[in-house]
Amino acid sequence: MALDALCMAALAQELRGELLGARVDKVYQPGRAEVILALHAPAGNCRLLLCAEQGQARAHITYVNYENPAQPPVLCMLLRKHLTAGRLVDLQQPSGERILTFVFDCPNELGDTVRRHLRLEAMGNHTNLMLTDEADRILACTRRVEGDLAAGKRAVMPGLFYRPPEPHPGLPPLIRRELEFRGKEPEEEAARLLERIGRGEYTPTLLVEDGKPKDFSFLPILQYGPRVESRPYPDFGHLLDEFYAHTAGDQRAKQRGGELYKTVKSLRERVARKVGNQSRELAQAKDRESLRVKGDLVMSNLHRLRKGMAGAELENYYDPDGGTLAVSLDPLLTPQQNAAKYYKDYAKAKTAEEVLTAQIARGKADLDYLDSVLESILLAEGDRDLLDIRAELEGEGYLRRPRNAKKEMKTQSKPLEFTTSRGLKVLVGKNNTQNDRLTTKLAGRGDLWLHVQKIHGSHVILCLDGAEADPQSVLEAAQLAAWYSQAREAGAKVPVDYTPVKYVKKPRGAKPGMVVYTTYQTLLAEPKKLP
Repeated sequence: MALDALCMAALAQELRGELLGARVDKVYQPGRAEVILALHAPAGNCRLLLCAEQGQARAHITYVNYENPAQPPVLCMLLRKHLTAGRLVDLQQPSGERILTFVFDCPNELGDTVRRHLRLEAMGNHTNLMLTDEADRILACTRRVEGDLAAGKRAVMPGLFYRPPEPHPGLPPLIRRELEFRGKEPEEEAARLLERIGRGEYTPTLLVEDGKPKDFSFLPILQYGPRVESRPYPDFGHLLDEFYAHTAGDQRAKQRGGELYKTVKSLRERVARKVGNQSRELAQAKDRESLRVKGDLVMSNLHRLRKGMAGAELENYYDPDGGTLAVSLDPLLTPQQNAAKYYKDYAKAKTAEEVLTAQIARGKADLDYLDSVLESILLAEGDRDLLDIRAELEGEGYLRRPRNAKKEMKTQSKPLEFTTSRGLKVLVGKNNTQNDRLTTKLAGRGDLWLHVQKIHGSHVILCLDGAEADPQSVLEAAQLAAWYSQAREAGAKVPVDYTPVKYVKKPRGAKPGMVVYTTYQTLLAEPKKLP
């Protein structure tokens, strides 16, 4: 849901009590339209998140650790320049509007105090985050908008004066339905609600349906009956972190994952076309014997041929039936030169077969690897997984590292961890690099390694610590191997190979995630995720 005006009023009331007087220590920008201000507030250090993503717009204290890009975006650098060491002196919200204005007094380059406004407009498709100066001139924004005076559409871009949007007062639909459900007149009760919010009489409430966040508000919602739980929270910070962890995070990961998937898919199609062309060339090269035969026939008939001939029908002594063969000739060449050309083309075709065979083998290995990467992207569960996959592709040379990107510290994400019904730990790799590390470094030689048979999937380790593997734990680990593979949507049992880790080897020079194994057993397992 979008953050409505009444809920924003309660949120603003909460932030005023916690943040007024806070100093800006640092500024981060983890996303295209996400900004985090690290603040030294009267009650202690905290982080204020301002998000101007459509459908996710909000401002609240956050307790989530966001990942920041290696190179700060331009907006982040501008905010750092203008807001660092500034103090929050006011927080304003026009009555009934989804607009928050954070007012800062900040030092400029000369040490003088200047005023800056950080404005969040949380208005659907028009959501924006803007920084304006003391004269309300726009210094930066997350979304530039071309104006249209004839249509009454305001312009939003650096250098222009800020003009508030047309007011859109109105009772949020959720609250209107709730008041009607409680038998109260919505328009009259709205003014009382604002008064109560101003006195701090509100309760951050998360609406939960079937165990998943459905909505949120500033008061308990009764209209849905017992099927929807109204779960109170101590503050909006914890509530919104919880709510958007199940919505914004998933949407962001899907968006970035979709972009990466599209890039890798394009790479795979390019490699597939190249392999197809090489396969056709190889088929032609394998017909090289006809070139040698034609060269031999020309040499055997030099006395009959002369320069200027375009072709000849020559007796084919290679044909057991004694037939003839039409041989084309270059009129500009002598018979000897035409024979030499056939022999040269034959030698080139022979070399081409060797080269193309090796190139096709490498191309097929690339296709197999890129298929595994596509599967890893589909199984990715967050930004960290996608960053790992991108780093893997950059390391293998499939993607270029941005020229101006700073070298990031290598942070190794952890594999998924489950526990079987018998209490044994199961580890599941989420991408090729992690599969390698899990199988060749983290797993013990006596642990059990599992992988779905003959299709792409995660490496799964059943940790035994010297104990014997019980059949139930092996089956549950196999179900995980089937779940985290291309067989996930099969809906039927699939073969899963398993063997002690000591029988799993990574060939020298093999691509990430590629291993060979021996002395294995196979069982049928239904794709299933452990609780």
